[in-house]
Amino acid sequence: MKWTGLNELRESFLNFFESKGHQRLKSAPLIPREDGSLLLINSGMAPLKKYFLGLETIPGNRATSCQKCIRTPDIERVGKTARHGTYFEMLGNFSFGDYFKKDATAWAWEFVTKVLEMPVDRVWISIFEEDEEAFEIWTKQVGVDPAHIVRLGREDNFWEIGQGPCGPCSELYFDRGEEYGCDSPTCGVGCDCDRYVEFWNLVFTQFNSDGEGGYTPLARPNIDTGMGLERLACITQGVGNLFEVDTVKRIMEHICQIAGVKYKTDARTDVSLRVITDHIRSTTFMIGDGVVPQNEGRGYVVRRLLRRAARHGRLLGITEPFLYKVCATVIAENKLAYPELFENKDYIIKVIQVEEERFARTIDQGIELLNTLIAAIESKAAADRNLDGAEAFKLYDTFGFPIDLTKEILAERSIGLDEESFNRHMTAQRERARAARAAMGDVSWEEDILAHLTEPTKFVGYTVTTAPVRVMAVLADNHLADSISQGQRAAIVLDSTPFYAESGGQSGDAGTIVTEKGFFRVSECKKSPTGQFLHIGIMEKGSLLVGETGQASIATAIRHATMRNHTACHLLQQALREVLGSHVHQSGSEVTPQGCRFDFAHFSPMTSQELDKVEYLVNDMILSSMEIDIKEMSMTEAKEFGATALFSEKYGDIVRVVNMGGRSIELCGGTHLDNTAKVGLFKIVKESSVAAGIRRIEAVTGRGVLKLMDTMQFQLLKAGELLKVGASGNIPEKISIMIADGKEKDRQIETLNQRLAGLEVAGMFAGAIPVGGLKLITASLRDMRPEGLRALGDKMRDTEPKIVAMLTTIQDGKATILAVCGPEAVSMGAHAGKLIKEVAALAGGSGGGRPDSAMGGTNEISLIDEAMTKIPTMIEKMIKKD
Repeated sequence: MKWTGLNELRESFLNFFESKGHQRLKSAPLIPREDGSLLLINSGMAPLKKYFLGLETIPGNRATSCQKCIRTPDIERVGKTARHGTYFEMLGNFSFGDYFKKDATAWAWEFVTKVLEMPVDRVWISIFEEDEEAFEIWTKQVGVDPAHIVRLGREDNFWEIGQGPCGPCSELYFDRGEEYGCDSPTCGVGCDCDRYVEFWNLVFTQFNSDGEGGYTPLARPNIDTGMGLERLACITQGVGNLFEVDTVKRIMEHICQIAGVKYKTDARTDVSLRVITDHIRSTTFMIGDGVVPQNEGRGYVVRRLLRRAARHGRLLGITEPFLYKVCATVIAENKLAYPELFENKDYIIKVIQVEEERFARTIDQGIELLNTLIAAIESKAAADRNLDGAEAFKLYDTFGFPIDLTKEILAERSIGLDEESFNRHMTAQRERARAARAAMGDVSWEEDILAHLTEPTKFVGYTVTTAPVRVMAVLADNHLADSISQGQRAAIVLDSTPFYAESGGQSGDAGTIVTEKGFFRVSECKKSPTGQFLHIGIMEKGSLLVGETGQASIATAIRHATMRNHTACHLLQQALREVLGSHVHQSGSEVTPQGCRFDFAHFSPMTSQELDKVEYLVNDMILSSMEIDIKEMSMTEAKEFGATALFSEKYGDIVRVVNMGGRSIELCGGTHLDNTAKVGLFKIVKESSVAAGIRRIEAVTGRGVLKLMDTMQFQLLKAGELLKVGASGNIPEKISIMIADGKEKDRQIETLNQRLAGLEVAGMFAGAIPVGGLKLITASLRDMRPEGLRALGDKMRDTEPKIVAMLTTIQDGKATILAVCGPEAVSMGAHAGKLIKEVAALAGGSGGGRPDSAMGGTNEISLIDEAMTKIPTMIEKMIKKD
């Protein structure tokens, strides 16, 4: 058997089946495009359901692919074994009612024994115990030695999931040799030891199951095969596991170089190396396909994997962000098969780096608090070795500490978790989130309501603003109707329309539908799941009947305003990439007649200088009067042309390319101007954050800029009146004088507050609590600024050498906490910085400082009193420790 690298192995398989008349399919993105039941693509067959269900066809009805896959059910076992991983590639060949068992088995045998040159005596076949047809084909037509065929039961060799298509399987195994066996006399195919490795599963989908034990033969049976690329590479390269495969091994070697360790020298080190290697592969591919680290859904999968990998980096002694560096190696090893990784390299690396840096800011604080909680648990009886769910939720909610990481660390110390309590807190949080999202009202129509309409609405609005139309359906009160009369709200479906339906971030058109007997006012236009355009509005006059003909006209002023904003959005993205870098990618947009909102990947707030430069560049492109050329072409041609596409968008074979003077070239189905000059003017109104690593710019164009200027002029006049300087007066100078006056008054108030607080000091000392020979004072002071609180604390510290004081004050809904320790208190082991860090953490905040003085803060004011009760215990531990 010849040694074959993983990349060469992939290409060899695909080339082989192309030679057998299969169409090579590009790997689908890991984000499912047409299957809402999946979080992430987890098998080679998953993106091909449309072909198996007959919803779409493919030339020759046969295909081959190498599909990127993510599976996370066994994530806790990743690293602990050399087998488990979350990312893998699945090779497959498929027949959609074309060839069946004879060809599937013959080609599998040919590829394995002729192309890969596996020794025939080391390849074994399993079949379903009742599948005599498969046995006959394997032995008499393919020529496999009957002694190398094993019959297995339904559990092993029959593919079935409830009702629907199902069928027997046939699997190929490779015998790795006696040294991998279990020495059992019954060791063979199906044994749990490592000798016989199953590497290719051929599923013969030939029955339809009724779910109750009844099976009906399918008129056109299918073939669905799956072979793990990494597992096959293990066999051809003669290595024991996926982490020793050439491309994966080079990733691990990069990690070893950063950590200064070697693989297979220490069991714990090996676990961490495997975790990091697997997780950085998974996250690189997921982010490359548009998954952004978040706290829900597939975004949480990325965040969880990255944070788990970062934590194992800490276990290897790596204290600085490093995963983004390893990511570059993942891309280098896979760029030939997946060029999109290299195209988005800067973006992927930046996302990982920012997520690492964000986690680094919380992991130490979270682990320190968790260790404190663990220490308290370990001091209890064995029966009480469980972490309270509320504490785990606080770690998750306040510190961003993943619950999976908490469970993993607890398990390492043989401590359990009250998951029921944690889940109650998590459910309550999700319910609050759902309630907040419930406000998002939207017009939607069930797909089956329009099932009788076999053709989608034809859109003609790229070239005309008015068109003759026929009424195909009327929807009123969420039901089909034959007609509507004056005053009724409804949605009208037309055979063709000039109205643009809301999609791609662009709002739908408004306008009118006029028939011989009626006048319908359209306020918005949306698209149904089956492609019908829903013209939503009110019957202002007369009536409208299904089957009637009439004239549909859009409101051109609204369309033109929308086009100005949409065109400006394209120019804005180009300007952002020029100013901020190529990592900028659109992550969402909203284009309306009133303005444009553009969400993009970037990792820090934009400076005023950057915003000015972006605004200047957009206006410069507008004033350059660049021609806008819009053409349809193949996806391949569009990429060669340099067109930018959205991560999350689904594109067909033919795409629409919007080229603005060669400066901005994007795939887009929206409506645009024919020259940038028609945008008029562009003005940024606001820049803000909408999520981790996602920024938002809101802007206006054309008449929107004029309206904004009118508003600003009015506000300027009003400000002049209120400041009594007039519109032409020096408003900034007047405001500066008022601010200075206000600061002076604040200083006077602060001085008075300090004097009053000073009078309270004597009373505080009288109420001091003795703790281990020290004097503890805790107090809450009203309306005191942080600097005043510090001055008071310094006075208390200098007055009493054995003092430990914890003072709080609240301003604008935020609490400031100060700790001071007198010189004798410090010499006995008291430490203000450690006290503040622990108390602030318990109160949902943060802080730290010197042994004699430290400050912190929190927004969780209700937690402060409870945290204060823990101080005596903290002080006693410090004194005893030292």
